[in-house]
Amino acid sequence: MKIDRLIGILSILLQEEKITAPELAEKFEVSRRTINRDIEDLCKAGIPIFTSQGAGGGISIMDGYKMDRTILSSKDMQMIMAGLRSLDSVSGSHYYGQLMEKLKAGSSDFVSGNESILIDLSSWDKASLSPKIELIQDAIELGKTLNFKYYAPSGNTEREIEPYFLIFKWSSWYVYGYCLLRNDYRMFKLNRMAELVHAGNFEKRSTVPMPDLSNEKVFPPQAKVEAVFHPSMKWHLIEEYGIESFTEMPDGKLLFEHDYADDEGLLSWMLSCRDKVTVLEPESIREELFRIASELAEKYRKEGQK
Repeated sequence: MKIDRLIGILSILLQEEKITAPELAEKFEVSRRTINRDIEDLCKAGIPIFTSQGAGGGISIMDGYKMDRTILSSKDMQMIMAGLRSLDSVSGSHYYGQLMEKLKAGSSDFVSGNESILIDLSSWDKASLSPKIELIQDAIELGKTLNFKYYAPSGNTEREIEPYFLIFKWSSWYVYGYCLLRNDYRMFKLNRMAELVHAGNFEKRSTVPMPDLSNEKVFPPQAKVEAVFHPSMKWHLIEEYGIESFTEMPDGKLLFEHDYADDEGLLSWMLSCRDKVTVLEPESIREELFRIASELAEKYRKEGQK
């Protein structure tokens, strides 16, 4: 894309004293004429570019603009590259990897080969996730509504939305948009979406509220749970809720107290801890855990008698 090439050319000019049009043409795999048009466009955009002919000539940023070469530090460039690498981990087209190469061009002094930050935003189901992300990105850019089947704890529904934002939060990908079924803004988890396709065109709304991604808004606390964990579960509590979430008792057991958003999520988490936890409060959760455990025991007892 032309805008990517312009960014790449500008990056090279900010880092190098001088470069020739043939060298730029070779780096970006385009004709010299295309490079000349790109330089003209950069000049029109207000970038003070100077060209000189003959031996030792080339293309450069005018001297008075040199102070701006330090607008990006080495650390800045490392952060940009880390972000682009993370996006490429879920891209089906390797677009961000190509953009990285363009930004790296001529920036060897700023970008070392020692990568200290590696981020992978893909999931176990990357094969299905990448096409969804690409489809949603296109829909946002082109103003296309999205049709899909959505599978949630409350039931399965057919949805059509006007997409506005792709979001990575809570270790998962979401799309945020205006839901035509609920007539309100909603956020949908990509892993729960199926048969995702572009539908009709839509006119983007003049005012789109930014999604509130605070835990308090998305997962408002409903009640407080109190439970005692076996000492071997200390790592589990620290990983999920932090070291301040429990108190170590004289016998080494861990008294855990924390707000929770919904019964189903709490029950699933407690069951994953097996016999390493005893819920003290609330009583309703204790009773539900007992019921589930009793039903499981009965189920396997009957199957064992077959």
